[in-house]
Amino acid sequence: MIYTGIDVVAVERIGRAVERWGDRFIRRIFSPAEAALCHGRAESLAARWAAKEAIAKLLGVGLRGIGGAGGVAFHDIEILADTHGRPTVILRGAAQARADELRIGSLSLSLSHDHGLAIAVVVALSSPMTGRRMPW
Repeated sequence: MIYTGIDVVAVERIGRAVERWGDRFIRRIFSPAEAALCHGRAESLAARWAAKEAIAKLLGVGLRGIGGAGGVAFHDIEILADTHGRPTVILRGAAQARADELRIGSLSLSLSHDHGLAIAVVVALSSPMTGRRMPW
């Protein structure tokens, strides 16, 4: 089965949160490695925010807000970059457990930002379930 997720966020929204809450906001949403990779750039932070949302949609769960219940936590999804600068996804905790349930081995992620918007698109292919017959 193919799973997809997409999300778009206004860069200004993330920029305002950083201005208002500073490092407190960044630490609650992003890992230290993500924060270091973004160097405080609102566009990069917004793209990673959108990626976390897109991945949660792909997994069929919501993102658990700060102090909220259900879904996956922001830190359960980490967006880094490989040696070529391509975005990579690391899942932990509830996000990894849900990916395991769906039999997802890897995720392909694309990030972009332009004209004040950041977008993330993620695609995953799950391996077939063994011992399960198709309905046809």
